[in-house]
Amino acid sequence: MPTLAASNRPEDLAASLSEVVGVENGAALLKTLREVKNQIIGNKTKKLQYLHLGAVPKIVSVLASASSGTADGGDSVIIVQAAAALGSFACGVEDGARAVVEAGAVPHLVRLLSHPNGKVIDAGARSLRMIFQSKLAPKYDMLPEENMRFLLSLLNSENENATELAVRIIAHSCDKREEQNALCDARVLQRLLHLLEGSLSQRDASLASIVAIVKNNSEVARTFASIDNGKSLGALTELIHDRYPRTRYLACMCLIAIGEVSSFAHDLQTKTNLILVLAKLLEDSSEVGDDSPFALLDMIADKEELQVQIVAINVVEKFCNYLEKGSIPPRRLQGILLALAELCSKSEICRGQLISPQFLNVIVDALQHENAGVRIAACTCLKNISRSVKNLCAGRFSNESFIVPLVKLLNDPSTSVQDATLGAICNVSIDFTSKKAAIVKCGGLPLLVQISKSIDPSLRLKSVCALRNLMFIADGTLKEYIISELTISELTCLICDSEHLIQEQALALVSNFINGSIDLIELVFAEDGLIINAVMRQLRSNFATQVSIQGMFLLCNIAAGDESHKEAVLSYLIPLKSDEYAHLLIRFMQSKDKLLRTATVWCILNLTDPAGANSSDRVRRLQDGGIISQIKTMVNDPWLDCKFRVRKVLEQCMIPQSMRM
Repeated sequence: MPTLAASNRPEDLAASLSEVVGVENGAALLKTLREVKNQIIGNKTKKLQYLHLGAVPKIVSVLASASSGTADGGDSVIIVQAAAALGSFACGVEDGARAVVEAGAVPHLVRLLSHPNGKVIDAGARSLRMIFQSKLAPKYDMLPEENMRFLLSLLNSENENATELAVRIIAHSCDKREEQNALCDARVLQRLLHLLEGSLSQRDASLASIVAIVKNNSEVARTFASIDNGKSLGALTELIHDRYPRTRYLACMCLIAIGEVSSFAHDLQTKTNLILVLAKLLEDSSEVGDDSPFALLDMIADKEELQVQIVAINVVEKFCNYLEKGSIPPRRLQGILLALAELCSKSEICRGQLISPQFLNVIVDALQHENAGVRIAACTCLKNISRSVKNLCAGRFSNESFIVPLVKLLNDPSTSVQDATLGAICNVSIDFTSKKAAIVKCGGLPLLVQISKSIDPSLRLKSVCALRNLMFIADGTLKEYIISELTISELTCLICDSEHLIQEQALALVSNFINGSIDLIELVFAEDGLIINAVMRQLRSNFATQVSIQGMFLLCNIAAGDESHKEAVLSYLIPLKSDEYAHLLIRFMQSKDKLLRTATVWCILNLTDPAGANSSDRVRRLQDGGIISQIKTMVNDPWLDCKFRVRKVLEQCMIPQSMRM
């Protein structure tokens, strides 16, 4: 016969769980379960210790055996204690919830809800309620009719734990439109509205369920808003001022989820109150304080009126003051930075408020934060702040104190961080001042070139965008350095990339390189014409309009060079032995896209410049190819920029040969 543990040490109790299962050990098993449960309640350290000792699978085994009637006559008291212990393990500790779920406890606990003993039902419901507070709980498929009936029976139960369990299952599992509609049709929203008058735990769970059912579903949200002639909205509006922070937060989430389909959508005062409540919740030390900036972010995303209102009621200033306080939980810091980033996406006033040295110091620290989410948020915030042309012109983003950590993030192990970093560098690298080479000085160029070869299309695209912006109005020395790092062959590969967006940016990069310098134009003909041949292949075979536009602007820049460059462009566009490219030009000039028409006509304008010694010969070749005839049909082009250049081309073509240079 097994011997009971001589002490209440976790090691002994965990070991004895396996030893005392059996008919003859019912009392010993009950004592062990009760002791384990008592030790772990509210004690995270003890929970983790028992988890390490493998106690959870043993307790699940006890529950399975006892509830099947094979252990001590299926003793209800043992079942209650085992269920209570499992619920305690799952409560408040994610590792505990994971262990309980992975040990297969949920199906056994669900079966307890049909037990004839009311105490067993209550214990099972309470334990499941704790499990379903965790994101690790399994999803409940509520669409099958039998499952929906069971869920509704729990929701309408007189047992408060069973009712709350149903509410938590809905909040955790309802994430499909079909589920939202089914719950709405079953009048679950009316029941949840009634439960708002229950206990604090029941009320908060009901609010979370309402959010799950109405979110991104305007029809269901409209149904909820119309319950009792709009009294449902009144109840939620009252709850945003509740004494409990989590209740206030969840009530705000409900109103945000209902969104544009209710009268609330047109009530700026209510929205302002929501903003102020969420901003105040930021100071709460619990999880609510971490979640509130994300709720605010959801509320203001793409809502220019609300973004203006936030600035007007000094919420940005409050956020900045909070950030300067010191240590902030990572998720909260991430949320604040993302909310500020959203505000800076359109508002120049907000960008101006965040350009202070104090806030930029916060950004510098966040760029070096151990949490990847915070680093991403800092990059996103910096990207949106640097959308300000005014601040770029003032050189406010040339400070190496944040350029250095920003460049270091190009080596970050997280591709998501790299992606966000590239977004920030794309904007910062536009800097119009003489200090724009700061990124290059900090070693950013080789890293950008390396990332341009990534297998991730998004990283390739953003790295090429950053290189394009570095090239923009750069001096000749910097341009040559960039090309030497990138190499002509790699640049050609990017022009021929499988992604149209990357092709477009690579062509724009070359345009930026040669712009304003006749000497640099020679690059496109180097190495047996790798680049120019790639450009022509893309123009001939690529039906992505934006790629064609950039290709024609590139040819336009080349044609702005000297006579040899003009002749080279024309020989590529209209080969002597083929009219294939002439047809290409005509197709482009007949395009519905105004920019493609304009770029093509502009290229022809540069080719027919009367100052060129061979301009009359080029005009003749354009006429023979049918290009000038097409130009004449465009004298009334609806796009003024194109129309202006069409008329300039015709003026140049009519200049007598004797007057040409």
